[in-house]
Amino acid sequence: MSGGLFDIHYTEDPTYHDRPETIDCLSQRFSLSNYRKFQLMRFTIEEINNSTSLLPNVSLGYDIFDYCSDTLSFPGIFKLISVNCLIHPWTEPHKKLSKVIAVVGPFTSTQALTVAPLLMVDLIPMVSYGSSSSVFSDKIRFPSFFKTVHSNRDVIEVIVAIVQHFNWNWVAFINSDNDYGNDGLDLFVQRIKDTKICLAHTTQLNAKTNYSQVFRNIERDKIGVIIVFAPELAAETLIESAIQLNISKKVWIAGESWSLSKRLQKIKRIKNIGTVLGVSQPAESVPGFSDFVHSSKSHIQSDNDGKVKFCGQVCNCSLWSAEEILDANPSYSFPVYSAVYAIAHALHKTMQCGAGGCKNITVYRNKVLEKLQKSNFTLLNQTIQFNESGNIKFGLYKVVFWDHSSDPQSVGFYNFHPTANFFINNTKILWYTDGKVPTSQCSPECPEGYAKSQKSLHVCCFTCEICPSGTYVNVTEDPFKCKKCMDTEWSTAGSTSCKLRLVEYVPFSDPAAIVVMLGTCVLVGLSVAVSVLFAINYNTPVVRSAGGPVCFLILICLCLCSISLFFYFGKPTPVSCILRYFPFILFYTVCLACFVVRSFQIVCIFKMAAKIPKLHSLWMKYHGQWLLITGAFMTQAVLLMSIFYDPPRPYNETSWYPEQIVLFCSWNLEVGSCALVFLFFLCCLCFIFSYMGKDLPKNYNEAKAITFCLLLLIFTWIIFVTVFMLYRGKYIQTLNALAVLSSLCSFLLWYFLPKCCIIIFQPHKNTQQYFQGLIQNYTKTISQ
Repeated sequence: MSGGLFDIHYTEDPTYHDRPETIDCLSQRFSLSNYRKFQLMRFTIEEINNSTSLLPNVSLGYDIFDYCSDTLSFPGIFKLISVNCLIHPWTEPHKKLSKVIAVVGPFTSTQALTVAPLLMVDLIPMVSYGSSSSVFSDKIRFPSFFKTVHSNRDVIEVIVAIVQHFNWNWVAFINSDNDYGNDGLDLFVQRIKDTKICLAHTTQLNAKTNYSQVFRNIERDKIGVIIVFAPELAAETLIESAIQLNISKKVWIAGESWSLSKRLQKIKRIKNIGTVLGVSQPAESVPGFSDFVHSSKSHIQSDNDGKVKFCGQVCNCSLWSAEEILDANPSYSFPVYSAVYAIAHALHKTMQCGAGGCKNITVYRNKVLEKLQKSNFTLLNQTIQFNESGNIKFGLYKVVFWDHSSDPQSVGFYNFHPTANFFINNTKILWYTDGKVPTSQCSPECPEGYAKSQKSLHVCCFTCEICPSGTYVNVTEDPFKCKKCMDTEWSTAGSTSCKLRLVEYVPFSDPAAIVVMLGTCVLVGLSVAVSVLFAINYNTPVVRSAGGPVCFLILICLCLCSISLFFYFGKPTPVSCILRYFPFILFYTVCLACFVVRSFQIVCIFKMAAKIPKLHSLWMKYHGQWLLITGAFMTQAVLLMSIFYDPPRPYNETSWYPEQIVLFCSWNLEVGSCALVFLFFLCCLCFIFSYMGKDLPKNYNEAKAITFCLLLLIFTWIIFVTVFMLYRGKYIQTLNALAVLSSLCSFLLWYFLPKCCIIIFQPHKNTQQYFQGLIQNYTKTISQ
């Protein structure tokens, strides 16, 4: 005997009661599609009984109950597991067992969860054709539970694949408020956790559902895709409400339970709701079933009130013709068919049946369970096997499209075994948008180079902000963040990647560098030439009045300063950065100190010698000029020692030009400021002394020459600082070198060159009498 549980009638509203009672299923709403499943089980058992290869000479019986309520239909369950109307829960093993060896059904997950514990106690095999909740995969709680329908997990996988295929990320999920629907919702939420899909709205359908409010919320949130994961009758109520409320321009994704509903497809104005896609197992046509239904209907004898009893069945089924039964929702037909066959094959192996018949042995349900777990047979070209969780292995899911002109059309598939394989033929789908795939997004995708700025809890809702220059966005890694480029890279605003910066520095081969280095060589050559000329004419008045030995020190320092100019070019190194500044500052300090001494001596000779003769004698007695020069040199040397605590070093300038890296030498001005201040102090002191000699004899213009050199020096560095504030390209180093070269040339050209001209071209002015005459005349003028 095989048991069967089919909700041929079903209760629409929860039934409240205050005393133990059962329910009259005949008084409840009739389900034609479930009645079709019931007839399919009857047909399958008769087909097996007529088979000569499966269970030969063994007849299967069936005891099928109308399981219309998960809480008030227990009398039928008790009849299945009772012996002589008595239940023996603590009986000895294999004694006083009911004749039922297995149960087909029930249909819904809630019904199965209610009745399964009663059957699990005695390990009565349950093969459900519709209970797809994932909880039944727990073999500790449901050791003898099998499913010939795919788990909700598989259905959700297909639905998510459809949503991702069309790039929808703003969806609503409407499910029935029962174990089946809530399990589907939980699985959907888990599945989309690491995807771009956002669950914009959820609703649990029950007797108190306000459909008007549900659709108002959906319209308010601008949701274009609605997933309906509910039994057929609950889905019908929802769709009918959508039609009445004039809900249109939506994409509906139907769960397996109603995707092939023919009644819904025939509802007036069903086209107005939008496009309907569905997920279903292939509706396999069972050979011979149509003839069986017609034959069964011809034997039914109706009485006056419409109640009939045929082959032990009590049902008001005379209202439905054979064509209407066959035209009902064909979903789950093959699961019912394969469930009965799975039990028959397990019994066949348990009874050790062969070509000659089956052995006359006692059949125990745990033995049937053992064989059922090892099921492996072919049925309608499908291999029927169960995995370790009791889930069916075979088959694929079809993606169907309602074209409203015929039965749902297959437009794709999702194959689970042996490997996952998904396909949709977009050309077969007639969208309500006249061929264009509808969109369902909280926010449109950002243009290239824009990052998303999330404006709500949903990652699908955002604003787009362009990534500024120096940053980029990589949508595959993090579409919500503009990442900074590396120091060696750059980008324009709205970039998706960074480009390598062009490394810039002035090479030695650069024309400007060549000019500066040639000028430096000319400077050194002239300095050497002047030194030779001064050495030859050392005892002449012009040389001695220019400073005598101090002149040679100045010329030597100018040559040593020139060393720095060769380190402004080429790729900066720590050594080149030090040599770029250190020699110039140190030896230029000596040059300025020499000119300070020379300016002071000029003023002293022409003014102080006459008015303060003692000061002049002390200056000459203790060699004041050399003391001052040496003191300035030592002071600057000590100040420059602090530079070595934080010496100049190579520095990559990246802030001025985004596409370039300009190689500079950085110098900590806080550390080197004392050296620069001392240099500036000497320059000011020199300028003061030289300016005091502005009224010296017209032909004796050394003070004026020094003043002019200092003005040229100051003007040169003012120009350089101004340019430096406005421009930081690679040629700023060339300008710096030119400023240094100009500073050196100003003393050489405007102080020493005029004296060279006198020595060479005006020898009559380079006589002792000429100079004495100038000094005596000027002294008399001052005395008067």
